[in-house]
Amino acid sequence: MIQVRNVPHSVHSELVHRARKRGQTLTKFIEEILEREVSLPPIEDVLDRIANREPVKLDRPIADIIRAERRRARRS
Repeated sequence: MIQVRNVPHSVHSELVHRARKRGQTLTKFIEEILEREVSLPPIEDVLDRIANREPVKLDRPIADIIRAERRRARRS
């Protein structure tokens, strides 16, 4: 069980409004928000993984690769 105290009235009202628009109870709506939040890794973890990856070695500048790919896509 989770209880949240001291939620500002404006926040509570908006949550109730959004839940009603979806035809959900406030509890169900908040459960979905929490489930969505914990289903994703924290941004700090993502940034750490990126920072610890091996750099990619390219044979030409990335801008050239992107331009060539855009030209190729336009021709398709």
